[in-house]
Amino acid sequence: MTEQIRRVLVRSLADITLEQVPAPVPGDDELLIRTTVVGVCGSDTHAAAGHHPFVDLPYRPGHEAVGIVTAAGNGAEDFAPGDRVIIEPNLYCGRCPQCRSGRYNICQDLKVFGCQTPGAMTDLFTIPADRVHRVPDGMTDIEAALVEPLATPVHAVAKAGDLTGRTVVVLGAGPIGLLVLAAARHAGAARIAVSDLLPGKRDRALRLGADTALPADATDLADQAHAALGGPADVVFDCVAREQSIAQATDLVTKGGTIIVVGVGAAGTTPVRLDLIQDREIRIEGTLMYTGDDYRTAMSLISSGAIDTAEIVTATYPLEDAAKAFAASVDPEQVKVLVTVDGP
Repeated sequence: MTEQIRRVLVRSLADITLEQVPAPVPGDDELLIRTTVVGVCGSDTHAAAGHHPFVDLPYRPGHEAVGIVTAAGNGAEDFAPGDRVIIEPNLYCGRCPQCRSGRYNICQDLKVFGCQTPGAMTDLFTIPADRVHRVPDGMTDIEAALVEPLATPVHAVAKAGDLTGRTVVVLGAGPIGLLVLAAARHAGAARIAVSDLLPGKRDRALRLGADTALPADATDLADQAHAALGGPADVVFDCVAREQSIAQATDLVTKGGTIIVVGVGAAGTTPVRLDLIQDREIRIEGTLMYTGDDYRTAMSLISSGAIDTAEIVTATYPLEDAAKAFAASVDPEQVKVLVTVDGP
C-alpha cells in the first residue's frame, strides 16, 4: 500500500485543512525531503485571503522551508540522507535572457515552489537538488527558517546600491520590514527610521536597531522623519506597497534618491505622483525574491548573530494546527509564525 502523508490545502483563510496524499518519489536530479520547519509568509496570508495577484486558490503552501534529505535521485549525488537543507523556492527556466544573465529571480517563466506548485507545508516533498542549500553547522532549524525571509531584504538592499553612511526609511515593521532594517544596518546605513501603525511593532523596530520609529498614520510623517534623519532620506524601502505608502515614500525621499518597492502590491492601479518623480529625479525600482548569493549573505548574517531570532519568531504551531498558524499570521501583533513538522 502506498504511504500516505499530510499536506496543507488552502481554499481560503476560513478553509485550511490537511489532505492525505501519496508520498512523493524523487525523480532524477530531485531530493526527497522531510520537512522540519516551514514559515507562514505574508504572501501566504494574502493568497489565502484572495488578494495575491499571482497566487490562485486553492493552493498548497510552504516556500520558507527547512528539512532533512531522506532520499536522492540518480542525478543528485551531492546530497545524502541526513543532510539538513533550506529550500530556495524560485523555479526558473534557465533559458530566457534573465536566467542566462544570472537574474533568474525574474525568469520570464518563473514559478515559485509553494505558490504556483505544491509546497513544503507537508510531511515529505520533492524538489530539484539545485534548489536547496545546506544548513550551516551550528545553525538551528528555527534560525534556518529565517534565511528565505531574510534573503528578500538582502536582495532589496543590494538593489539600492551602496548604503554606507546613507539615511534610510523603512515603511512597515512587519517581518520583511524588520529584516530590511537589519540588512540595511549591516550594509552600513548611518541612520534608519521605521514607520508602522502599531506601537508594539515600532517598539520592536527600536529594539532591533532603528534610530527612530514613527506612526505610519502621522500627518506630518515626512517632517518627523526628516528631523530624525537630518533631512530627506537617501533611500526609502516600501514594505507596504499601497497607495498611501508610495505617496509617503515620494515625500520622504531626497531629490535624486531611490525608492525600492519590496511589498507585494494589490492588482490594479496605484496612483503615483509622476510630476514629483520626474521633477526630483526619483528612482523607483521593484525587487523580487533573491538569488543564491542573497541566500549566502542571509546565512552569513544569521550565523553572525546579526538577527535577533527571538524578536522575529513570535509563534510556532504543529502541522495539524496550520489553520491556527495562518490565523496567527493575520494578527498584526505577530511577526513571523512558523509551522513545525514532527512526522505523520
